[in-house]
Amino acid sequence: MSTIAIGRHDHDIRPVRHLRAVPDARPAPRVRLTRRGKVVVLAAAVAVVALLVVMFGSSSFAGDQAGAAPETTSVRVLPGQTLWQIASEANPNGDIRKTVDEIVRLNSLPNASALQLGSEIAVPVYN
Repeated sequence: MSTIAIGRHDHDIRPVRHLRAVPDARPAPRVRLTRRGKVVVLAAAVAVVALLVVMFGSSSFAGDQAGAAPETTSVRVLPGQTLWQIASEANPNGDIRKTVDEIVRLNSLPNASALQLGSEIAVPVYN
């Protein structure tokens, strides 16, 4: 026969340790964007900027009416006279190149050397 001893033994008793939740030493990592996520965010930012440019950039537009025509005078082209000479006489203190360009534009000339002897051309009046 076998015998089992039931009783209290001091050497088998251990104190019970209860586990407690301890906060992590470092905070949870922030959200990290993948490469595709970065591309999506960049595309969205570009789309927003483009939309703003379209919305606010279109507020400056050309009107239907032309601006006031510059005051002009008529000059007859004399023999040996060049467009540069005519422009320098019309605007002696200004930029002659701009004056030549303005005369070419006013008279719809193909270029600055397209003057015809004896023709009358419109020349802007500078004050």
